[in-house]
Amino acid sequence: MITVVDYGMGNLASISNMLNRLGIPSRLASRPEEVASAEALILPGVGAFDTGMRRLKESGLAEALDQKVRTCRAPLLGICLGMQLFARGSEEGSEVGFAWIDASCIRLRGGPLKVPHMGWNTVEVVKRTPLLEGLEVSKFYFVHSFYLSLGNADHLVAETRHGSAFPSVVEAGNLIGVQFHPEKSHKYGMRLLKNFSDHYLT
Repeated sequence: MITVVDYGMGNLASISNMLNRLGIPSRLASRPEEVASAEALILPGVGAFDTGMRRLKESGLAEALDQKVRTCRAPLLGICLGMQLFARGSEEGSEVGFAWIDASCIRLRGGPLKVPHMGWNTVEVVKRTPLLEGLEVSKFYFVHSFYLSLGNADHLVAETRHGSAFPSVVEAGNLIGVQFHPEKSHKYGMRLLKNFSDHYLT
């Protein structure tokens, strides 16, 4: 079963509906004890880095998530802001992130293109991984103004261009992150979530 973390900053209904359509058992979790008993997790996110971290810390969910990721090694899929929270911190604010990976979150500089980066864009595979099985040529839906700047290039799985290239899929052990929104990406998002369920759940 996949546990979707509810801290008030994600497209929870869309994610749950897509998982249900795929026949993947899931539940929402808003309490630390629910996270503590999770088999695998999705950390969604829409909004500001500082607000996300504060809500997770104040609710006790941050400590429970950290335990599941670092000690239990539970698979966790971070979506958009959920992936950015993997980092040490963000240019967007002053809160300390989870620091699960060597990365910082920085502002997207689109050059002549508009920021926020909003709409469909191509995901270019850099390293083959079970998460992107059958998705070598695909487009996903993005809405963001910040992205992960990786300190370890080995974590890069796919990138996308908006002015310049940025990581759109990262993977580090039990951590998987996507900058786009699979729950808004129709057949491509459905395939990605099915791959997460099929290949990463223990």
